[in-house]
Amino acid sequence: MTTSPHLETLAVHAGQRPDPTTGAIMTPIYQTSTYVQEAPERHKGYEYSRTDNPTRKALQELIAALEGGRFGLAFASGMAAIDTIMRLLSPGDHVLVGNDVYGGTFRLFDKVLARYGLEFTYVDVTSLSAVEAAIQPDTKLIWLETPTNPLLSLADIEAISRLAPDGVQVVVDNTFASPYLQQPLKLGADIVMHSSTKYLGGHSDVVGGALVVNDEEVYQQLKFLQNAVGAVPGPQDCWLILRGIKTLHLRMERHSENAQKIARFLSDCPAFSTVIYPGLDSHPQYELARRQMPRGFGGMISAIMRGGDSAAREFVTRTRLFALAESLGGVESLIEHPYSMTHASTAGSPLACDPGLVRLSVGVEHIDDLIADLQQALMGL
Repeated sequence: MTTSPHLETLAVHAGQRPDPTTGAIMTPIYQTSTYVQEAPERHKGYEYSRTDNPTRKALQELIAALEGGRFGLAFASGMAAIDTIMRLLSPGDHVLVGNDVYGGTFRLFDKVLARYGLEFTYVDVTSLSAVEAAIQPDTKLIWLETPTNPLLSLADIEAISRLAPDGVQVVVDNTFASPYLQQPLKLGADIVMHSSTKYLGGHSDVVGGALVVNDEEVYQQLKFLQNAVGAVPGPQDCWLILRGIKTLHLRMERHSENAQKIARFLSDCPAFSTVIYPGLDSHPQYELARRQMPRGFGGMISAIMRGGDSAAREFVTRTRLFALAESLGGVESLIEHPYSMTHASTAGSPLACDPGLVRLSVGVEHIDDLIADLQQALMGL
C-alpha cells in the first residue's frame, strides 16, 4: 500500500529530479532566454523563457504539491500574481474583499483596477452573514486573506467556499500561513495565492509570487495570462525560492513556537492595549484558528500601543534584533509601523489601520534573545 508523501518530504523533493545529464541533485539554474529547436514547432518542450523555463517549472510543481493542488504558476511578485487573477474578470464584475488586507492589495484594487470598471466591496469576512449579504448578482470573486494583514483576523475558508454561489471563485492569500500551516484548496477555495517573497523563500533575498489551482480550465486561462502579460520570475529567483522551501517546515515550526511565546510576553506588558495573535485564546477566532491551522499559528503578531502613534514610532526604532523594515517571513525578526509603512496607502479609507499598531515578523533566533530585545526597547515607554 502506497501513501502520499508528507508535506515535509514534498518540500524537499516535489518537482525536483536529479539533472539527467550530470546527475546534479539540485535543480540547475537554466539561465537562458531561448531554446534551440530541431525544426519549426519541433522542440524539447521549451521555446522561450517567458513562456516556460525548467527552473520555473520545478518551482511551480513544488508549490502546487505543497498546496495539494494540480497546477502551479510562478510570478515576479505577489502583486503580479494578484493582478493576473484580476485579469480573469471583465469591466462591471464585482469583487468582494475582506476589510483588512495588505496595503498593496488595496492600492491595486482601489487606485488601479477600479479605473477599469471592476467594482469592489470591502466587508468583514469574519462574519458569514456579512459575506452572504454582500454577494451581488454580478459578484465573480471573493478575495480572502486569512490571517489578515495586519490585524490577523481569520476567515472561515470552508464555510465561505460553501456559501459562494456557482460562478463565484474564492481566492485565498495564504502568505501569512504558508502551506505548512493551512491548505485552502482542501477547504474548498478555488485559487491560492502567495507572495513567495515571504515564508516560501524565507530568507529575505528574493521577490516572487505564486498561484495554485485545481481546475484545469482556470489554470489554462491563468497560464495564458502569465505568458501574455509576462510578469514572470527569472530562473535564479525561482532557484532561490526552491532552495528556501526545502526548510519551510522547519522554519514554520520555529516561527510559530517563538511567536507564541512573544505574544504571551507582550500580553503581559502594560505598554500594549491589545495583542493580536491567532494562538492566544483571547483571539476572537481562536477556535477557528485551531481547526483551520492545526500545525501552528504562524510567526506574525500585531499589537496596539497605549501611547498611540508616537509610542509606536518610538518603539520600532529602539529594537536591535528586530530590524525596522517592511516585508515578513524571513529567518530574521522584523518590526514595522503599518500606518506609515506597509499600509500607508489605506490612509483615509475604511481600511486605515490604527496609528498605534506595530507588526512583528518573528524570526527563528533564540527566544530569550528576542524577548530581551523587546524588553530593552520597551523600557521607559
